Amino acid sequence: MTPAKFHFRSLAVLVTLVLTAAGATAAPYVPRSDDQVLERLPLAPTDPTARELRGLRQALAQQPGRLDLAIQLARRYTELGRVTGDPRFAGYAQAALAGWWEQSEPPAEVLLIRATLRQRTHDFDAALADLAVLLQRHPRDGQARLTRATILQVQGDFDGAAGECAALRRLAPEVVWAACAYGLASVTGHLRASYDALSSLLARQAEAKPEVQAWVLSMLAEMATRAGLNDAAEAHFRAALAIDPSDHYLLTAYSDWLLDQRRPSEVVTLLASQQRADALLLRQTLALKQLGSPQVDAGVEQLRARFASSRLRGDRVHLREEARFTLELLGDQRAALALARANWAIQKELPDLRLLVESARATRDAATLDEVRQWLLQTSAEDVAISRLLS
Repeated sequence: MTPAKFHFRSLAVLVTLVLTAAGATAAPYVPRSDDQVLERLPLAPTDPTARELRGLRQALAQQPGRLDLAIQLARRYTELGRVTGDPRFAGYAQAALAGWWEQSEPPAEVLLIRATLRQRTHDFDAALADLAVLLQRHPRDGQARLTRATILQVQGDFDGAAGECAALRRLAPEVVWAACAYGLASVTGHLRASYDALSSLLARQAEAKPEVQAWVLSMLAEMATRAGLNDAAEAHFRAALAIDPSDHYLLTAYSDWLLDQRRPSEVVTLLASQQRADALLLRQTLALKQLGSPQVDAGVEQLRARFASSRLRGDRVHLREEARFTLELLGDQRAALALARANWAIQKELPDLRLLVESARATRDAATLDEVRQWLLQTSAEDVAISRLLS
C-alpha cells in the first residue's frame, strides 16, 4: 500500500502560460527573447518511463475495454503527478480511465484513483463520496482508509480522521498505521510525544519500503519544524530527499524550512530545475527576493500568468500559493488576506493557518487573529512559528 501524502497537487489540463493576472481581461504573454524557455516537456521521448507509458497507451488504444491496462496506466500517471507536482499527469490519468470515469459506481480500482485525483483538485466532498462507495464494498481497503483519513484531517475533522487511523491498525503495517495516528496526534496537542514515538518506531523499521521511509521522514521533518527542533528537521528532510530527491512535496517543505532559516541560496540550488510546479516556482522566486536578485521579476511574471490561468479554469487548488504570492511578492495585503481566508475555508493544515495569520497581521485584522487563537485553543495544535506571530 502506497502512503497518501498530506498535501496534494491538482488534477488538470495542460497549463498554458500566456496570460497575466491583472484585471478581468488578460494580455498575451510575450517572451523577452527568442532564447527564453517557456515550457519543458515532462518526459523526454527516450526516458524509460516515457517508453513504458507509450507502450501502455498503445496497448490500451488497441484494446480500449481492458480495465487492467487502463488501471495500470492511470496509476503510473497518478504517481508521476504526485512526485513531480505536474498537473498534466493527473489529466492523463483521467483520460486513461475515460471509459469508466463518469460511471456512478465504477470498479473499485477506478473509484480509488478517481478519489485520489479529486482530492488533488480539493474536490474533497466528491472524493469522500467515492471512498464511501468503495469502503462499503471493501471495508478492509487500507489505502482507501488512509486516503479518507488524509482528507478528513485536511478538512479539520480530526475525530473522523482518528477513526480511520484506528481502522488502519487492522489493515496496514505498523509503520503506516502508526504514522497516520502520530501524524494526527501531532496537530491535536501531542506534538513532541508523537515526534518521539514516530522517530523511535522508524528506527526499528529498517525493512520498511523506501517510499514509506521517505513519507515518514517527511512527517518527522514537519513535526520537528513545528516543535522548533531545527537540526532534527533538516536531518529528516535530507534523509527523505536522499531516498526520493524529485518528490515535489518534500522539495516544497524543505524549501520553506530553508527560507525560514534565511538560506535562500540553497533554495535556488535545490530548485534549479524544478520550476514546473507552481509551488516550487514560488519558493524559487521567494529565494531570489531574499537574495535581492534581479531575476525575481521574471519569476513574478511567470507566477502572475500561472495564477491567472488557474482562475480562468476555475481551479482552486493554488489558493495557498496565490495568497503567499500576493502577500510576499505583490505586497497586496488585503487581497492576500481574502485569498488566505478562502483557502482556509477549504483546507485547514498548519501552513494554511500560518499564511492566514501572516496576512491578518499585515492588514491588522484583529478579528481574524482572534479566530485563529480560538481554533488553536480548540485543537491544541502547536507550531512555534505561528506562536511567535501571535505573541
